[in-house]
Amino acid sequence: MFTPIQIFADFLIYNVFSIAKESKLGSALNFFVFDTIKIFILLLIIIYAITFIRSFFPPEKTRKILAKSKGSTFIGHILAALLGIVTPFCSCSAVPLFIGFVEAGVPLGVTFSFLIAAPMVNEVALGLLYGLFGFKIAVMYVISGEIIAIVSGIIIGKLKMEKHVESYVYEMQMGSDVEIAEPTLKERLLDSWTFTKDLIKKIWIYVVIGIAIGGIMHGWIPAGALAKYAGKDNPFAVFVAVVIGIPLYSNAAGVIPLVSELTRAGVSMGTSLAFMMAVTGLSLPEGILLRRVLKPKLLAVFYFVVGLGIIFTGYVFNFIIS
Repeated sequence: MFTPIQIFADFLIYNVFSIAKESKLGSALNFFVFDTIKIFILLLIIIYAITFIRSFFPPEKTRKILAKSKGSTFIGHILAALLGIVTPFCSCSAVPLFIGFVEAGVPLGVTFSFLIAAPMVNEVALGLLYGLFGFKIAVMYVISGEIIAIVSGIIIGKLKMEKHVESYVYEMQMGSDVEIAEPTLKERLLDSWTFTKDLIKKIWIYVVIGIAIGGIMHGWIPAGALAKYAGKDNPFAVFVAVVIGIPLYSNAAGVIPLVSELTRAGVSMGTSLAFMMAVTGLSLPEGILLRRVLKPKLLAVFYFVVGLGIIFTGYVFNFIIS
């Protein structure tokens, strides 16, 4: 599928620009051109398809589904984590979604299962991981992310930390009986295309930066060069990757090209995925916004529990994948 893109990249860099194929610059630019075209094609297809599918799961409908499941908290955690995959989510929507869930009577732990799964198990990331690494890695990514969300939500629920939610959240009324207008098939298709274009306009710079960093690594860092420092035999590699990933802000589409290059340079798959999960699931912008509804102690527990889950998952990945 991507062979024509590689032929074009080779022709552009080695023939049109006459850059030596064996040079570091040539290798880096070839990687940049090839991966930029390939990833943006994948993004167009994946975002459009996923946006159409998740048009059937707007936040209001998700809130109602979880509110109905509150009689069975464990089922609620599973539903919340699964709905987190297909429900539209970004850092800016964290606060209104949280308020809506609490107002609807959704248990605090179940709410956190959703808030953890939604950014961490990103549908765009899933599609890109499948396209770049194959079915096995994509499935392991989904399963591990869902387990982290479910277990973290259960732990937070067991800690009974409702008093550490800002008091005004419980006083707000979101209008849970608002009717949800069902769009027609044509409207869903058009809205999906509009959303795809708008999203790519917002994220393209992060994608290009991620690919550019990957290109530099591809040209100047030989395969296996980082294995000594971040290979599976280094007991601290996953921990360091998570600590570095938390303060960074990017989306999965921008991080995955870097993940691809990290693995090529010798970083273990578990360490690379832990880095990606930390960037997407524990980003500082989301934490800053959540501080508006969570008191510091609960916010710290959220970061600690999820961070431990990501670190544990990274080590498990490194153990399973040789």
